[in-house]
Amino acid sequence: MADCDIVKDGGIVYLGAMEISYLGHACFKLRGKSITVVADPFAEKAGKFPKDVKADIITVSHDHFDHNATGLVQEPDGGRKPFVITDPGEYEIGGVSVVGVPTWHDDKKGQERGRNTVYVIEMEGVRLAHCGDLGHKLAQDELDEMGPIDVLFVPVGGLFTLDAKVAAEVVKQVDPWVVIPMHYQQPELDQKTFGQLTGVEKFLTELGKGEMETVTKYVISAERMPEELQIVVMARR
Repeated sequence: MADCDIVKDGGIVYLGAMEISYLGHACFKLRGKSITVVADPFAEKAGKFPKDVKADIITVSHDHFDHNATGLVQEPDGGRKPFVITDPGEYEIGGVSVVGVPTWHDDKKGQERGRNTVYVIEMEGVRLAHCGDLGHKLAQDELDEMGPIDVLFVPVGGLFTLDAKVAAEVVKQVDPWVVIPMHYQQPELDQKTFGQLTGVEKFLTELGKGEMETVTKYVISAERMPEELQIVVMARR
């Protein structure tokens, strides 16, 4: 893996054609030229979900309230209902490929928290992997099914999912160009439920990085990938 390089621009980072926005907790909006994907929309205890979010495709990593609030996502222009993906398998919608890789929500093969799906989303020539609430290091067959990954969304806060140390190990396993941490301690979370999550700083320390500024949007294209691994911490929309 190439040496890590942190993106420090406090505004918008532009590299090309596909825009990534952070909606909070483990939820992101991926906007291509004609298709928008929302991954893991959340209900109230995980923060206030934006009112104006529209999507053509919604992915749900597992059936917990902070990842499955599909009813809060609006229909795209034209009146079509979003295509909701809740299970492993292979899907293609509007030229966007989605592969759901079955994994576990814990490190005991689901005995504690059940199943989780890692979604590999390929759009605009960029391959992104949203890990949901992955709870373990990846097995070789899971890595093989995922294939090469450009952008990795990885949970880092511990308690319900990967802690900072194991998340850093998963980054090394996947070997992406861009890592975007998620599912960590933030002020808008209900502290009775999420109070034991650690902050993103612990994950950055595991990767040998210190405090960094956040970015509001990240735009990337297959033609202009970073030359080194970038760790991108995003601010909510």
